[in-house]
Amino acid sequence: MSDDLLFVDETEDDLITERINWKVLIVDDEPEVHAVTKLALSDLVFQDKGLEFISAYSGAEARDMFEQHSDIAIVLLDVVMETDDAGLLVADYVRNQLDNHFTRIILRTGQPGQAPERDVIINYDINDYKSKTELTSQKLFTVVISALRSFQDIMVIEESRRGLEKILQATADLFNAQSLETFIDGVIQQLTSILGGAQAAYITSAVAGPEPIDAGAEVPEELYVLRGQGDYAQHEGRALRELLDKHQYQACKKAYQNQEVIYDANYLVAYCESKSTSGALLYLSGLPHQLSASDQKLLDMFCQNIQMAFDNVLLNRKMKQD
Repeated sequence: MSDDLLFVDETEDDLITERINWKVLIVDDEPEVHAVTKLALSDLVFQDKGLEFISAYSGAEARDMFEQHSDIAIVLLDVVMETDDAGLLVADYVRNQLDNHFTRIILRTGQPGQAPERDVIINYDINDYKSKTELTSQKLFTVVISALRSFQDIMVIEESRRGLEKILQATADLFNAQSLETFIDGVIQQLTSILGGAQAAYITSAVAGPEPIDAGAEVPEELYVLRGQGDYAQHEGRALRELLDKHQYQACKKAYQNQEVIYDANYLVAYCESKSTSGALLYLSGLPHQLSASDQKLLDMFCQNIQMAFDNVLLNRKMKQD
């Protein structure tokens, strides 16, 4: 193997322990490339996550790895391996057969003449093309950070799309109680994705209100979980005071009584106004950052939608009773 494939003048004495976070697949038929790549990226941390390296030494092994791992963020893909176009066939397989348009594909080749950059960029859905001789440790670090940022943005959009899809699926039958639950789940999923970005999985949420929800306009003595996700997913019907600490519960009471939104360091509680009931509360915890003005506008829209869903259920119940 040529010395050009080593990262000159940028070495590490020790390999830092790998962390299972962003998955990076290294595909190359030369073991030294795997070792040098891991060394160069071993201390990379992005959004408080390190890297988990996965290795494949041929196009066939790479396809197997993609079938085993659906959440690969980046693939560093050699072009020439068992065949002159093995890497290109892997890229085509990922995009067109697996229908994976999320993983960032970075082609690395030691023989640029075998796969001219212009032709490859035009004919294959890849995200970057690099000659191995130009990739110093610092340049590889920069390329990977850029790819991770792109992957993160794409996954945030995808999570929002899935949430919106659940809402659209539910609106056709909104007056059905089960459909309402799907509607609420979809709105919460979309909201937590937008507010939390890549850390949306750590946000937990609960919608609370009086029991029954059509209890009238007076302020209820007790609030119950009507729908929850994360830590509150299995607690529908339980009193809210049993699930929160004293400080959090007092914030909920204050928000309900004053009909306002209260923000804390890592949670918020918002009153959802209603035309026909005493209203409901939205509680979100585990927020990764303080909400911006646009986030707060989105929250206002959410509260309106969630209460509209409640009002529709009440109207449906009244129609059935009449």
